[in-house]
Amino acid sequence: MTTQTAHQTSRLLFGAMGLGGTWTDEPYGETDIDQAETAITAALEAGITMFDHADIYRRGKSEAVFGEVMRRNPGLLNGVTVQTKCGIVLPADDRGGYYDLSAESVLAALEGSLRRLQVDAVNVLLLHRPDPLLDPRTLKPALHSLLQEGKIRALGVSNMSAAQMDYLQTELDIPIAVNQLEMSLFKRDWVESTVLVNHPGGVEKNFPHGTIEWCLSNGTRLQAWGALAQGLYSQPREAHTSAEAQATDLVRQLALERNTSSEAIVLAWLLKHPARIEAVIGSTNPERIRASADAPRQAELMTSSEWYALWTAARGAPLP
Repeated sequence: MTTQTAHQTSRLLFGAMGLGGTWTDEPYGETDIDQAETAITAALEAGITMFDHADIYRRGKSEAVFGEVMRRNPGLLNGVTVQTKCGIVLPADDRGGYYDLSAESVLAALEGSLRRLQVDAVNVLLLHRPDPLLDPRTLKPALHSLLQEGKIRALGVSNMSAAQMDYLQTELDIPIAVNQLEMSLFKRDWVESTVLVNHPGGVEKNFPHGTIEWCLSNGTRLQAWGALAQGLYSQPREAHTSAEAQATDLVRQLALERNTSSEAIVLAWLLKHPARIEAVIGSTNPERIRASADAPRQAELMTSSEWYALWTAARGAPLP
């Protein structure tokens, strides 16, 4: 088993949700391990040093095939870090899915993840979604134990608001290192909310205002899942709206002018934001993974006017 290092340097992460075959209990096979190895290799070639997991991805098989790839390639994990999430219980038999962030559930989930990943520790353990039944006072000893034992390096959350993080931060007395949210050129409510204060259009936005600012003020890294917007602006497909078509055309134009990929432009729009967002690449396609590698450089090259042009094109309306 391999121990994880404490830091990552890339602002791109590889999201492992697509690895491991089906979302059923059907076992994974050598083909699934081969596919995972191809995607992981492409991610490493793209300079990606952080791998994002969750215990539920493909019902645990995503973590398992990742561990198998590491076992096949001793030393491949050197210099990279791994994070995983827990707290979602998938539907089974006649029981619906639910959230469970009890101490017992978190401890058991992490042990399962470490076993499947074939590592001694993960860089960050993220609480996957808010659990209304969470009692931070009973969770606190378990998290402190994991930190002291070195099984986790840091605590993170996913899909949580500023108020929820503030409460957890106070009750748990553990710094929140990461908050992972859906953010992209398509999922723009996180940035729309900043300009729709005291504006009628703000009523339609469901993003908890102040969450980005809370993370900036408290040193919490922001990670964007769904960062490529499922290829909406970077892969050949028929646009459903004029805004999608306009934004896609502008992405392609900028990519052509900069001699880069459309994926790099879409991600650069996120990375240019001063919150220093880290983008999770969820594709298992090696070409798309490699095409994302230029995003940090393109974020530095992107002008403010280009950033706003992409935003207004995607929103299909001028700013208020």
